Amino acid sequence: MLKRILLLCSILCATPAFADSEWEENLDTAQGQTVYWNAWGGSAQYNEFIEWVAKRVAEDYGINLQHVRLSDTADAVRTVLAEKQADADHGSIDLIWINGENFNAMKKANLLSGPFVESLPNFALVNTEKNPATIQDFGVPTEGYESPWGMARFNFMYDSARTPNPPRSALELLDYARNNPGRITYPAPPDFTGLAFLKQILLEVTNHDPALYAPADPKTYLEVIQPLIEYMTALDPYLWREGEDFPENETALLALLNDNAVDFAMSYNIGAVTAAIVRGDLPETAQSLIFDAGTLGNVNFVAIPFNAPAPEAAKVVANFLLSPEAQARRQNPEIWGDRTVLDMERLTPEQTTFFLPPSYGMVKDLGKTLPEPHPDWTNILRDLWLYGEWQQN
Repeated sequence: MLKRILLLCSILCATPAFADSEWEENLDTAQGQTVYWNAWGGSAQYNEFIEWVAKRVAEDYGINLQHVRLSDTADAVRTVLAEKQADADHGSIDLIWINGENFNAMKKANLLSGPFVESLPNFALVNTEKNPATIQDFGVPTEGYESPWGMARFNFMYDSARTPNPPRSALELLDYARNNPGRITYPAPPDFTGLAFLKQILLEVTNHDPALYAPADPKTYLEVIQPLIEYMTALDPYLWREGEDFPENETALLALLNDNAVDFAMSYNIGAVTAAIVRGDLPETAQSLIFDAGTLGNVNFVAIPFNAPAPEAAKVVANFLLSPEAQARRQNPEIWGDRTVLDMERLTPEQTTFFLPPSYGMVKDLGKTLPEPHPDWTNILRDLWLYGEWQQN
């Protein structure tokens, strides 16, 4: 109990006042609970961070955190939906690392617990006025039903020794592909990095059509994305293996770049290039690249299903993910590299020292952040890629 009191005091000293008695009661209930966290498991780097989180919440709060590794977040959504249809009030998932289209689907189907975010003490360290993306997920208001825990930024990676003058726009990338056949590819959707690439190109070739930030109109959506269809039709013959095959995910694409099979990889993690250099997966001449007109940016969130068996412990984990300790560790490019969602002005001087400056290979000036389109467009692009006609195969 003394350790619990000291931990609570450290939170109070760093954040504005909150209902500490309610949070103390939540901590007491959470002790000894098991949290099944459904989160993407396709990166050893990310998995190691989650393992560290599990160790820390076990030490500080007596919580048993189990990482349920997903290849597709939609699998977790389908599980919760099936449980609701079966009237299962006691579900199998406590926490989900969720993205915009899946959050939108769960919110519409009333599959979420909450609102709970305002009850998290560390949420006071987030400045939602300065960073409204922390309460908007792909343009959908979060309304307290999910908690932010990292700032993602789409970027390309390349070896500056091999490619000293990389393309800096979608059109330059197409020209590069024509002049260097077989040297470009992207992860196959529904992989989220592959979908991010399609959305990045879509925003550029449509000149950021405002329609992309509203629900898609079934009568006009094909007209809106016609420039993308034309672009991808032109690009496909010049892709790696002539567009007949695609890497499964970001990790597989990174391996192709390291093997000199292609000239570019891509990631939603701005620190991915530094981490790859440290691991020996890329040479020290590797660099990250942001297009001149900007690249996609969004916030990572976690959400609690409506029937979570251990919602109290899930809140404690979500709160720990917002702690300066966890945020600084995640921002360390040798561990993960995503930017923090915390406002440095709301931290103590000692807490700000946890955060490292940008490391080698990383872009220092991130330029313009392009907001994510409405979730409808992600679903449309996924289905069009899987069942559409712009590809050769």
